[in-house]
Amino acid sequence: MSDLLATAERLFASGADEAAMRAAGLDLLMVPESAGGFGGSWRDAYAVLRLAGAHCAEASFLLPEPTPDHRAFAIVAQIAGALDAALALSVDHANTRVQFGKPLAKLQAVQQSLAVFASEAAAANAAGQAAAQALDTGEAGFEIAAAKLRANLAAVAGVAIAHQVHGAIGFTRDHPLHRFTVRLSDWTSTCGNTRYWSERLGQSVCGAGVDQFWPALTSRSDAAQSR
Repeated sequence: MSDLLATAERLFASGADEAAMRAAGLDLLMVPESAGGFGGSWRDAYAVLRLAGAHCAEASFLLPEPTPDHRAFAIVAQIAGALDAALALSVDHANTRVQFGKPLAKLQAVQQSLAVFASEAAAANAAGQAAAQALDTGEAGFEIAAAKLRANLAAVAGVAIAHQVHGAIGFTRDHPLHRFTVRLSDWTSTCGNTRYWSERLGQSVCGAGVDQFWPALTSRSDAAQSR
């Protein structure tokens, strides 16, 4: 799997097209070994899709015959990767941009904003990994709904903070930030916006009844951890 990740990183970073990625075998990630594929898990798929997001690369072909939930899962992984990339750009800009005689990173307000950004990116990634783990265990509708909702919220917060830290330069075509923030903004409405996933998650919880919420939640967590 490490070799496949290294190949994916190289292809995504170089801007390779889908044909080149298929030629390298990335489309075989989720194909069973008995059928000539890698027999990868959903956690493996998450890792590769997250790399795609970090380079704003198209990688929907990685999931053969995906369901709507699987497509949403792929968007979660890509959001997590793009958030990490935008955060790295924001941290670098804050460390190198001098304002009022010192780097922006020395300003407490900027430090606090970047800390919030980092926590949002980490939350999106944790939610995505939990969904991948649930998919490897079995049915994962609840976890995917929670992950897409959390990733949407993280993307909105991350985009706002990234542009606050960068100022006007972050909106220019010459700066790489806009590549990530434009895609992040698009992905929040792809495969269901925040309202859609909030309602779906709420209906799932309310439908089971208040007395079943905690037992159902812990049973799903226990099942994923026991795998």
